[in-house]
Amino acid sequence: MSVFAVFARLVEHLADLLTPLFHASAAAAAIVLFTALVRLLVHPLSRAAARGQRARAELQPRIAELRTKHAKDPQRLQKAVLELHAEEKVSPLSGCLPSLLQLPAFFLLYHLFSSSTIGGESNGLLGHALFAAPLGGRWADALGDGGPFGPAGLVYLGLFALVAAVAAFNFRRTKRMMASNPVAVGGAGEQVPGLGAVNKLMPFMSFFTLVTVAVVPLAAALYVVTSTTWSAVERAALYR
Repeated sequence: MSVFAVFARLVEHLADLLTPLFHASAAAAAIVLFTALVRLLVHPLSRAAARGQRARAELQPRIAELRTKHAKDPQRLQKAVLELHAEEKVSPLSGCLPSLLQLPAFFLLYHLFSSSTIGGESNGLLGHALFAAPLGGRWADALGDGGPFGPAGLVYLGLFALVAAVAAFNFRRTKRMMASNPVAVGGAGEQVPGLGAVNKLMPFMSFFTLVTVAVVPLAAALYVVTSTTWSAVERAALYR
């Protein structure tokens, strides 16, 4: 039995358990619950990433000394900063690990709700919906079936509103963190390759979720929305 068939059965069983509470939207609730379980599993890594960020902040005075020492030799500066991170056992990219580990779960949901058959059998998950919006449908389908204010379109408008609110919260919080402590959020001053460009885009990254929600199947969009909201709350607690 393929991993997709096993996961499809897991979602179906969770939906059956949640039906008394959520009725026709039980499968959608099962996806939200699955997302929460995934986030709980990677939470220890998120805590470790928060500790790593604080450790990078503590290195700021030493990095400032290196910038002064190697001001005329950018390549030597970059090497010295990387050596400092290695010496102190601090990874400048540790914050990326929790997000990377969630990708398999996202692609699993994407595949399940994009396939008409699973394990050689008809994909029964495609018959489930969140209110009037099919979990296997996309925003384009909702626009073609009732428009943006139709039954399915309203479901997407609700998701877009939630994502926009979370993105705005993340934007303000990230800007404050970068202004108060640029090294703590991976500032370009660390001279880590590639982080300068990422640093400029970081405050806007949450808004890219709006595009993802618009183009992926609704089931995968639910995963993204739930995970993004979880991240906002988690980071606000861990990075106080």
